[in-house]
Amino acid sequence: MESPAEILPGVIFYSYLSSKRKEKACVWNHHTLILQVSGHMHLETTQQNISITAGEVLLIHKNQLGTLTKTPETNGHYETIVISLQENLMRQIAFEEKLEVSGKYSGPLNLCLPNNIYLTGYFQSIIPYARSAGREMTDEMGLLKVKEGLKLILIAVPALRNFFFDFSENYKIDLEKFMLHNFHFNVPIEKFAQLTGRSLSGYKRDFQRAFGMPPRKWLQDKRLNEAWYLIEKKKKKPTTIYLDLGFESLSHFSTAFKKKFGKAPTLVG
Repeated sequence: MESPAEILPGVIFYSYLSSKRKEKACVWNHHTLILQVSGHMHLETTQQNISITAGEVLLIHKNQLGTLTKTPETNGHYETIVISLQENLMRQIAFEEKLEVSGKYSGPLNLCLPNNIYLTGYFQSIIPYARSAGREMTDEMGLLKVKEGLKLILIAVPALRNFFFDFSENYKIDLEKFMLHNFHFNVPIEKFAQLTGRSLSGYKRDFQRAFGMPPRKWLQDKRLNEAWYLIEKKKKKPTTIYLDLGFESLSHFSTAFKKKFGKAPTLVG
């Protein structure tokens, strides 16, 4: 099972991967909990690098781009359980439990949760439901498990209340800074707009003002200029960089590169 199976649709997911190392770019629209059952996982964002191993739990902040590297155990496998803390669910829990924030969260966007017997016991209790491919996990049971997990996390780290339950509107973030840090991610323009707190039309308008050209043209030029630098100056091979620069295939990258620079990337350097 390489693609995550939905145990509770849209909320709890189970992923199993044997023998093969995988790397993929991800967009997190919601706060996300990742329980590493076996193997290793590495998260890389523009601000952080975090690795977790079996038994550890990673909390990822919403509205982020990043790269996940999944590595099975030696002669073993890779297994995770992922809980997506969607905002409508979090609002429901906040209302039912009368939870309010005391201010803006100011800690790291992504963090490993502390290891204690209560959290360890809680996450271990989810594994049987996940491995049964959803047959035993009803919607009611799933929501109870999510609520239980949040309560235990808040006991362990009370400051995360502001992390989980701040529903204030996102303000526009610095578009130019965001794009210069995240241009290599292969995500739709609509997603870049959302992540910078803008409508699609507002994003295109602000982008034109900041960079003097439409976003798709700027993205391709930026990625290709970066490719030229990596190949010529850093002596990287085209086959090792095209995915990291947001190109879907080597042939697409080679065609675009030759069109811009007049020569194939294999002839540079």
